[in-house]
Amino acid sequence: MFKKRIWKPLLIGFGWFVSLAGLVVLMSFIEVKKAELVCKKVNVYIPGNQYFLDRQEVDNILQTTSHSLIGRRLENIDIHALENKLKHNPFVEYAKVYVDMDGVIQVEVSQRHPILRMMNRFDQDFYIDQHGLKMPLSQNFTARVLAVNGYIDELFANKVDSLRTPLAKEIYKTADFIRKDSLWDAQISQIYINQNHEIELVPRVGNQRILLGNADSLAIKFANLKVFYKQALPLVGWDAYKLINIKYYNQVIGVRNETLIDSLKHRKQFMADSVKKATIKAFKDSTGTGDITPILQDNKGNTSIKN
Repeated sequence: MFKKRIWKPLLIGFGWFVSLAGLVVLMSFIEVKKAELVCKKVNVYIPGNQYFLDRQEVDNILQTTSHSLIGRRLENIDIHALENKLKHNPFVEYAKVYVDMDGVIQVEVSQRHPILRMMNRFDQDFYIDQHGLKMPLSQNFTARVLAVNGYIDELFANKVDSLRTPLAKEIYKTADFIRKDSLWDAQISQIYINQNHEIELVPRVGNQRILLGNADSLAIKFANLKVFYKQALPLVGWDAYKLINIKYYNQVIGVRNETLIDSLKHRKQFMADSVKKATIKAFKDSTGTGDITPILQDNKGNTSIKN
Protein backbone atom coordinates (compact mmCIF):
# COMPACT_ATOMS: atom_id res chain seq x y z
CA MET A 1 0.00 0.00 0.00
CA PHE A 2 2.86 2.38 0.90
CA LYS A 3 4.64 1.69 -2.41
CA LYS A 4 1.52 2.48 -4.39
CA ARG A 5 1.28 5.90 -2.65
CA ILE A 6 4.88 6.70 -3.66
CA TRP A 7 4.64 5.61 -7.29
CA LYS A 8 1.38 7.37 -8.07
CA PRO A 9 2.64 10.97 -7.69
CA LEU A 10 5.89 10.04 -9.39
CA LEU A 11 4.00 8.71 -12.40
CA ILE A 12 1.83 11.82 -12.54
CA GLY A 13 4.88 14.06 -12.33
CA PHE A 14 6.65 12.09 -15.05
CA GLY A 15 3.56 12.39 -17.26
CA TRP A 16 3.54 16.17 -16.88
CA PHE A 17 7.26 16.32 -17.63
CA VAL A 18 6.81 14.32 -20.84
CA SER A 19 3.90 16.51 -21.90
CA LEU A 20 5.82 19.75 -21.33
CA ALA A 21 8.87 18.38 -23.08
CA GLY A 22 6.75 17.35 -26.04
CA LEU A 23 5.17 20.81 -26.14
CA VAL A 24 8.61 22.46 -26.15
CA VAL A 25 9.78 20.18 -28.94
CA LEU A 26 6.61 20.88 -30.93
CA MET A 27 6.97 24.64 -30.50
CA SER A 28 10.59 24.43 -31.55
CA PHE A 29 9.57 22.46 -34.61
CA ILE A 30 6.95 25.07 -35.47
CA GLU A 31 9.47 27.89 -35.07
CA VAL A 32 11.96 26.09 -37.29
CA LYS A 33 9.31 25.49 -39.94
CA LYS A 34 8.14 29.09 -39.63
CA ALA A 35 11.69 30.31 -40.12
CA GLU A 36 11.92 28.30 -43.32
CA LEU A 37 8.57 29.55 -44.67
CA VAL A 38 8.27 32.52 -46.99
CA CYS A 39 5.22 34.71 -47.46
CA LYS A 40 3.26 33.27 -50.36
CA LYS A 41 0.20 35.48 -50.28
CA VAL A 42 -1.65 38.22 -48.36
CA ASN A 43 -5.39 37.74 -47.80
CA VAL A 44 -7.37 40.84 -46.83
CA TYR A 45 -10.84 40.61 -45.31
CA ILE A 46 -12.87 43.84 -44.87
CA PRO A 47 -16.40 43.13 -43.57
CA GLY A 48 -19.30 45.58 -43.67
CA ASN A 49 -20.81 47.87 -46.30
CA GLN A 50 -18.66 50.97 -45.70
CA TYR A 51 -15.98 51.71 -48.25
CA PHE A 52 -13.59 54.13 -46.61
CA LEU A 53 -10.94 51.46 -47.15
CA ASP A 54 -10.64 49.05 -50.06
CA ARG A 55 -8.16 46.30 -50.84
CA GLN A 56 -5.87 48.68 -52.72
CA GLU A 57 -5.69 51.07 -49.76
CA VAL A 58 -4.83 48.22 -47.39
CA ASP A 59 -2.18 47.00 -49.84
CA ASN A 60 -0.65 50.47 -49.89
CA ILE A 61 -0.53 50.60 -46.09
CA LEU A 62 1.09 47.16 -45.88
CA GLN A 63 3.23 47.84 -48.99
CA THR A 64 2.22 44.55 -50.55
CA THR A 65 2.07 46.11 -54.01
CA SER A 66 5.81 46.78 -53.90
CA HIS A 67 6.42 43.06 -53.16
CA SER A 68 7.97 43.91 -49.78
CA LEU A 69 6.07 41.04 -48.15
CA ILE A 70 5.49 38.33 -50.74
CA GLY A 71 8.62 36.20 -51.14
CA ARG A 72 10.20 37.29 -47.85
CA ARG A 73 10.89 34.88 -44.99
CA LEU A 74 8.20 35.11 -42.35
CA GLU A 75 10.80 35.42 -39.59
CA ASN A 76 11.89 38.72 -41.18
CA ILE A 77 8.37 40.18 -41.26
CA ASP A 78 7.20 42.13 -38.20
CA ILE A 79 3.55 41.14 -37.97
CA HIS A 80 2.89 43.47 -35.02
CA ALA A 81 4.30 46.45 -36.93
CA LEU A 82 1.96 45.72 -39.85
CA GLU A 83 -0.98 45.53 -37.46
CA ASN A 84 -0.05 48.85 -35.86
CA LYS A 85 0.19 50.50 -39.29
CA LEU A 86 -3.41 49.57 -39.96
CA LYS A 87 -4.57 50.68 -36.52
CA HIS A 88 -3.08 54.14 -37.07
CA ASN A 89 -5.36 54.68 -40.06
CA PRO A 90 -8.25 56.96 -38.97
CA PHE A 91 -10.84 54.82 -40.79
CA VAL A 92 -9.80 51.56 -39.09
CA GLU A 93 -11.58 50.60 -35.89
CA TYR A 94 -10.01 47.18 -35.46
CA ALA A 95 -7.18 45.34 -37.21
CA LYS A 96 -5.68 41.87 -36.82
CA VAL A 97 -2.73 40.39 -38.74
CA TYR A 98 -1.54 36.81 -38.36
CA VAL A 99 0.21 34.04 -40.33
CA ASP A 100 -1.12 30.55 -41.01
CA MET A 101 0.93 27.38 -41.46
CA ASP A 102 0.87 27.70 -45.25
CA GLY A 103 2.82 30.95 -45.28
CA VAL A 104 -0.21 33.15 -45.95
CA ILE A 105 -0.58 36.44 -44.08
CA GLN A 106 -4.19 36.93 -43.03
CA VAL A 107 -5.41 40.51 -42.55
CA GLU A 108 -8.74 41.38 -40.94
CA VAL A 109 -9.82 45.03 -40.94
CA SER A 110 -12.97 46.48 -39.38
CA GLN A 111 -13.84 50.03 -40.46
CA ARG A 112 -15.33 52.80 -38.36
CA HIS A 113 -19.07 53.26 -38.77
CA PRO A 114 -20.12 56.95 -38.90
CA ILE A 115 -23.63 57.90 -37.78
CA LEU A 116 -23.40 61.70 -38.05
CA ARG A 117 -21.73 64.33 -40.20
CA MET A 118 -20.98 67.52 -38.27
CA MET A 119 -20.24 70.97 -39.74
CA ASN A 120 -19.18 73.44 -37.07
CA ARG A 121 -19.35 77.25 -37.27
CA PHE A 122 -15.66 77.36 -38.29
CA ASP A 123 -16.44 75.52 -41.55
CA GLN A 124 -14.83 72.31 -40.34
CA ASP A 125 -16.51 69.17 -41.63
CA PHE A 126 -16.11 65.73 -40.05
CA TYR A 127 -17.87 62.50 -39.07
CA ILE A 128 -18.81 61.13 -35.66
CA ASP A 129 -18.77 57.33 -35.44
CA GLN A 130 -21.05 55.00 -33.49
CA HIS A 131 -18.79 55.22 -30.42
CA GLY A 132 -18.91 59.03 -30.30
CA LEU A 133 -15.44 59.56 -31.79
CA LYS A 134 -14.61 62.23 -34.37
CA MET A 135 -13.12 61.03 -37.64
CA PRO A 136 -12.18 62.77 -40.92
CA LEU A 137 -14.02 62.70 -44.21
CA SER A 138 -12.85 60.36 -46.95
CA GLN A 139 -11.93 61.04 -50.57
CA ASN A 140 -13.03 57.52 -51.50
CA PHE A 141 -16.48 57.33 -49.97
CA THR A 142 -19.26 59.59 -48.67
CA ALA A 143 -21.42 58.06 -45.94
CA ARG A 144 -25.17 58.75 -46.16
CA VAL A 145 -25.76 59.75 -42.55
CA LEU A 146 -27.63 62.41 -40.59
CA ALA A 147 -26.08 65.89 -40.96
CA VAL A 148 -25.87 68.62 -38.32
CA ASN A 149 -24.82 72.25 -38.71
CA GLY A 150 -25.38 75.64 -37.11
CA TYR A 151 -23.86 77.27 -34.05
CA ILE A 152 -21.50 74.40 -33.14
CA ASP A 153 -18.23 75.12 -31.31
CA GLU A 154 -16.79 71.58 -31.40
CA LEU A 155 -13.32 71.73 -33.03
CA PHE A 156 -11.68 69.04 -35.15
CA ALA A 157 -7.91 68.42 -35.24
CA ASN A 158 -8.09 66.10 -38.30
CA LYS A 159 -7.58 62.96 -36.23
CA VAL A 160 -9.66 60.41 -34.34
CA ASP A 161 -10.63 62.08 -31.09
CA SER A 162 -13.39 62.12 -28.48
CA LEU A 163 -16.05 64.81 -28.26
CA ARG A 164 -15.11 67.74 -26.03
CA THR A 165 -18.10 70.06 -25.66
CA PRO A 166 -21.32 69.15 -23.80
CA LEU A 167 -23.43 70.28 -26.78
CA ALA A 168 -21.58 67.96 -29.19
CA LYS A 169 -22.18 65.06 -26.80
CA GLU A 170 -25.90 65.89 -26.72
CA ILE A 171 -25.98 66.03 -30.52
CA TYR A 172 -24.34 62.60 -30.71
CA LYS A 173 -26.81 61.22 -28.14
CA THR A 174 -29.72 62.57 -30.21
CA ALA A 175 -28.37 61.20 -33.51
CA ASP A 176 -27.73 57.81 -31.93
CA PHE A 177 -31.33 57.70 -30.62
CA ILE A 178 -32.75 58.65 -34.04
CA ARG A 179 -30.74 56.06 -35.98
CA LYS A 180 -31.88 53.25 -33.68
CA ASP A 181 -35.56 54.04 -34.28
CA SER A 182 -36.78 53.12 -37.77
CA LEU A 183 -39.59 55.72 -37.72
CA TRP A 184 -37.43 58.71 -36.78
CA ASP A 185 -34.52 57.51 -38.87
CA ALA A 186 -36.83 57.75 -41.89
CA GLN A 187 -38.49 61.02 -40.86
CA ILE A 188 -35.64 63.21 -39.57
CA SER A 189 -33.37 64.47 -42.35
CA GLN A 190 -31.18 67.00 -40.55
CA ILE A 191 -30.24 68.49 -37.18
CA TYR A 192 -29.73 72.24 -36.73
CA ILE A 193 -28.28 74.11 -33.74
CA ASN A 194 -29.87 77.54 -33.33
CA GLN A 195 -28.40 80.72 -31.80
CA ASN A 196 -29.52 79.63 -28.33
CA HIS A 197 -27.51 76.40 -28.77
CA GLU A 198 -30.72 74.38 -28.79
CA ILE A 199 -31.27 71.32 -30.95
CA GLU A 200 -33.76 71.63 -33.80
CA LEU A 201 -34.84 68.77 -36.06
CA VAL A 202 -35.70 69.12 -39.74
CA PRO A 203 -38.25 66.50 -40.92
CA ARG A 204 -38.54 65.03 -44.40
CA VAL A 205 -42.34 65.40 -44.39
CA GLY A 206 -43.68 68.86 -43.56
CA ASN A 207 -42.07 72.30 -43.55
CA GLN A 208 -42.02 72.82 -39.80
CA ARG A 209 -39.05 72.76 -37.45
CA ILE A 210 -39.08 70.55 -34.36
CA LEU A 211 -37.54 72.23 -31.32
CA LEU A 212 -35.98 69.47 -29.22
CA GLY A 213 -33.98 71.72 -26.88
CA ASN A 214 -31.52 69.26 -25.36
CA ALA A 215 -30.98 65.51 -25.26
CA ASP A 216 -32.74 64.92 -21.93
CA SER A 217 -35.71 62.49 -21.83
CA LEU A 218 -35.45 61.67 -25.54
CA ALA A 219 -37.78 58.68 -25.33
CA ILE A 220 -40.55 60.78 -23.75
CA LYS A 221 -40.10 63.73 -26.11
CA PHE A 222 -40.25 61.59 -29.23
CA ALA A 223 -43.20 59.61 -27.86
CA ASN A 224 -45.10 62.89 -27.40
CA LEU A 225 -44.13 63.98 -30.91
CA LYS A 226 -45.43 60.69 -32.30
CA VAL A 227 -48.80 61.24 -30.61
CA PHE A 228 -48.92 64.79 -32.01
CA TYR A 229 -48.17 63.47 -35.49
CA LYS A 230 -50.94 60.89 -35.25
CA GLN A 231 -53.69 62.98 -33.62
CA ALA A 232 -53.15 66.68 -34.37
CA LEU A 233 -51.48 67.06 -37.77
CA PRO A 234 -53.99 64.94 -39.76
CA LEU A 235 -56.74 67.34 -38.63
CA VAL A 236 -55.02 70.62 -39.57
CA GLY A 237 -52.54 69.53 -42.27
CA TRP A 238 -48.79 68.93 -42.24
CA ASP A 239 -47.96 72.56 -43.02
CA ALA A 240 -50.29 74.16 -40.46
CA TYR A 241 -47.47 74.67 -37.95
CA LYS A 242 -44.11 76.34 -38.53
CA LEU A 243 -42.68 75.04 -35.26
CA ILE A 244 -43.41 72.07 -33.01
CA ASN A 245 -41.91 72.60 -29.57
CA ILE A 246 -41.24 69.39 -27.61
CA LYS A 247 -38.43 70.65 -25.38
CA TYR A 248 -40.64 70.85 -22.28
CA TYR A 249 -41.31 67.71 -20.28
CA ASN A 250 -44.46 65.87 -21.37
CA GLN A 251 -45.75 68.80 -23.42
CA VAL A 252 -46.07 69.62 -27.13
CA ILE A 253 -46.61 73.19 -28.34
CA GLY A 254 -47.52 73.90 -31.95
CA VAL A 255 -46.77 77.39 -33.32
CA ARG A 256 -49.18 78.20 -36.17
CA ASN A 257 -47.89 79.06 -39.61
CA GLU A 258 -49.27 82.62 -40.04
CA THR A 259 -48.01 82.81 -43.62
CA LEU A 260 -50.06 79.76 -44.49
CA ILE A 261 -53.13 81.18 -42.75
CA ASP A 262 -52.81 84.49 -44.63
CA SER A 263 -52.33 82.59 -47.86
CA LEU A 264 -55.49 80.53 -47.26
CA LYS A 265 -57.48 83.68 -46.43
CA HIS A 266 -56.21 85.39 -49.57
CA ARG A 267 -57.05 82.32 -51.65
CA LYS A 268 -60.56 82.16 -50.17
CA GLN A 269 -61.17 85.85 -50.87
CA PHE A 270 -59.81 85.48 -54.39
CA MET A 271 -62.15 82.57 -55.08
CA ALA A 272 -65.13 84.52 -53.67
CA ASP A 273 -64.32 87.53 -55.89
CA SER A 274 -63.95 85.25 -58.91
CA VAL A 275 -67.36 83.71 -58.28
CA LYS A 276 -68.93 87.16 -57.87
CA LYS A 277 -67.43 88.43 -61.15
CA ALA A 278 -68.49 85.31 -63.01
CA THR A 279 -72.06 85.65 -61.68
CA ILE A 280 -72.25 89.34 -62.71
CA LYS A 281 -70.98 88.51 -66.20
CA ALA A 282 -73.47 85.70 -66.56
CA PHE A 283 -76.34 88.01 -65.53
CA LYS A 284 -75.30 90.72 -68.01
CA ASP A 285 -75.06 88.18 -70.80
CA SER A 286 -78.50 86.80 -70.00
CA THR A 287 -80.27 90.22 -69.99
CA GLY A 288 -78.35 91.64 -72.93
CA THR A 289 -78.69 95.15 -71.39
CA GLY A 290 -75.17 95.54 -70.20
CA ASP A 291 -76.47 96.73 -66.83
CA ILE A 292 -74.63 95.56 -63.71
CA THR A 293 -77.12 94.33 -61.18
CA PRO A 294 -75.79 94.28 -57.61
CA ILE A 295 -75.30 90.82 -56.19
CA LEU A 296 -75.45 90.44 -52.42
CA GLN A 297 -74.03 87.67 -50.28
CA ASP A 298 -75.12 87.04 -46.70
CA ASN A 299 -73.00 85.68 -43.86
CA LYS A 300 -73.83 82.11 -44.79
CA GLY A 301 -72.58 82.53 -48.31
CA ASN A 302 -76.07 82.61 -49.90
CA THR A 303 -76.28 84.72 -53.07
CA SER A 304 -79.17 87.07 -53.96
CA ILE A 305 -79.80 89.56 -56.76
CA LYS A 306 -80.97 93.08 -55.87
CA ASN A 307 -83.49 94.57 -58.24
